[in-house]
Amino acid sequence: MRKMQLALLTLGATVLAGSANVTPAVARDYPWCAQGGEYDYPGECAYSTYEQCQASVSGRLLYCGPNPMAAYGQAPQPQSRPHRRARPVAPN
Repeated sequence: MRKMQLALLTLGATVLAGSANVTPAVARDYPWCAQGGEYDYPGECAYSTYEQCQASVSGRLLYCGPNPMAAYGQAPQPQSRPHRRARPVAPN
């Protein structure tokens, strides 16, 4: 029983240490987007050149357009969080 607890503790520590080093992916706004079809606006913005975008959309009933975030220099707007209301304190 003691060996099982030690093994589970070691496994848990290993998983925790591995997940602590994971960093979120950095979103990069490439200048060209595949648009239309299954993609919402602005589309799949994963192309550095117009030629890359054209090669990707070929035969897929999509088209290439400029990424509005890159074209107009706009930064993504952060999502606002709703403010939490404090509970009213009942009189004693």
